[in-house]
Amino acid sequence: MTDVPSEDPAGPPPLVVVPGMLCDAGLWDDVDFPEGHAVHHVPLRRDGIGALAQDVLSTVRGPFVLVGLSLGAIVGFEVLRRAPERVAGLCVMAANPGAPRPGQYTAWREMDEQIRAGRFTDVVERTLPDMFPDRSPTPGGERRYRAMAHAVGATAARAQLAAQATRTDATGVLRTVRCPTAVLAGARDALCPPAFHRTIARTVPGAGLTLLPDAGHLVPWQRPDAVSSALRDLVTAVGTTPDGPVPTPS
Repeated sequence: MTDVPSEDPAGPPPLVVVPGMLCDAGLWDDVDFPEGHAVHHVPLRRDGIGALAQDVLSTVRGPFVLVGLSLGAIVGFEVLRRAPERVAGLCVMAANPGAPRPGQYTAWREMDEQIRAGRFTDVVERTLPDMFPDRSPTPGGERRYRAMAHAVGATAARAQLAAQATRTDATGVLRTVRCPTAVLAGARDALCPPAFHRTIARTVPGAGLTLLPDAGHLVPWQRPDAVSSALRDLVTAVGTTPDGPVPTPS
């Protein structure tokens, strides 16, 4: 990225928002972002987590609040490895902090082969149930997800699959986080269950966990009210946190 927006250094930090796989900025359409904060959406079009993290860091100058869902949160973990001083606040949703499992590598290869064979629609249909509570989408939810995934397209999907395979375990970097952190989990998320988020919240010093009983994986669609509230609370915490590490709870 060559044209980096200038932010007011005296103003509130911008929000840099990163979606999940087969998702775009439409994932956040129902979210009421905090007033007074610029919002920058980062598309996922590169084939490595490191390259995507650099895209995030190139989006704005100076500190920012990082908001990530699923693959977007995983990119956020890499941002924290590379430039923790840039992250003034962190919001993690529907994420797996662990390294890929053997079965995931197999599934990603299979989906990439399907896309290369011209069967991108099959991949969209394969991923669709996992986006919804208890893998049970509504007809409206199905239509909305299909439209968003096809807007992302096959080329970006292949890059995202390749990026997934470059993930590493984030536990070590999560222990080093020293900014206000909010973790949101859908209690009915079949893809990234609450146990993943409890691990994140336990590992990040001072992190708060919100468990949403009626949400699945696409938390910003299924509970935009909770996401909006969490972001307002997060930017308030960022604005009132003095410089220096967040103390680890005793």
